[in-house]
Amino acid sequence: MIVAITKFQLPSPITPAEAQQMFLSTAPTYQGVQGLFRKHYILWEDRKTVGGIYLWNSRAEAEASYTECWKAFVRDKYGAEPSVTYFDSPVLVDNIAGEIISDE
Repeated sequence: MIVAITKFQLPSPITPAEAQQMFLSTAPTYQGVQGLFRKHYILWEDRKTVGGIYLWNSRAEAEASYTECWKAFVRDKYGAEPSVTYFDSPVLVDNIAGEIISDE
């Protein structure tokens, strides 16, 4: 499994309610994406930095999502250059499902 964290700076701070509305505007586009298990939208304490924490099946599937087209969308919509950082995640504890999941 791969965890990807995206991050970018907004031009000015937003409230949590504004962040929620902004995030809801793009959330449907992530439903049914090949290899994506889960996405968490995140808002930093400075209220200007936003992004996402994604859990992917593989690095290839993650990289297939963060294309130049995706980066252009972020630049056009938010006026910011996004960054993506990848992490290997060999073990996941899922307390909702009551499971420990490990790469095999």
